[in-house]
Amino acid sequence: MAPTEATILSTFLLSPAPLPTIISLKAFTELFPRSQQSSPQVNALYRDLQHQRAQLTDAVARNIGAEVKRGNAHRRVVVRARREAENEDQDDEVDVERILFGPTSNLPVSKPHTLTSILPELESAVEEVEDEIRRLDEEAESLLAEMRSTVGGLSDLRYGRLANGQLREQVLDGLERLESSCDKR
Repeated sequence: MAPTEATILSTFLLSPAPLPTIISLKAFTELFPRSQQSSPQVNALYRDLQHQRAQLTDAVARNIGAEVKRGNAHRRVVVRARREAENEDQDDEVDVERILFGPTSNLPVSKPHTLTSILPELESAVEEVEDEIRRLDEEAESLLAEMRSTVGGLSDLRYGRLANGQLREQVLDGLERLESSCDKR
């Protein structure tokens, strides 16, 4: 069986995408000067990059799905256009022959669907509608979760509660380190 568009794109874009596949934490840590390799910020930076890479991979996976759907829709449009072109391509002479000789002449006749030819078309249409419904449900769920998260974050902000209680100290420490590194240069 020939590979599908989704298989090809997923194999070449998603399989090699996770950050640990590209560089391990140990190799990443070794890129820093020896004095900074044991810093917890190196681990935090690696985890942040890993998270960003995962988000990017998820976006690519969604784009692959969207591209496959666009490709399927494009194929349907092309097939529909071909059918319409076949119907329109009949010459004026053909119309005259039909009028003069009736439908018994050796003119091309459109082929209606049979039970065996319509079933795959209907199954494909059902799959596409189910995919669209599933995609819309997923989108609605993600929007709802995002809205709940935003509302929860706003509620915490309103009452002065932050998810990270040490955030203020961490920001100040980071700013002090940045200031001292700037002073050294």
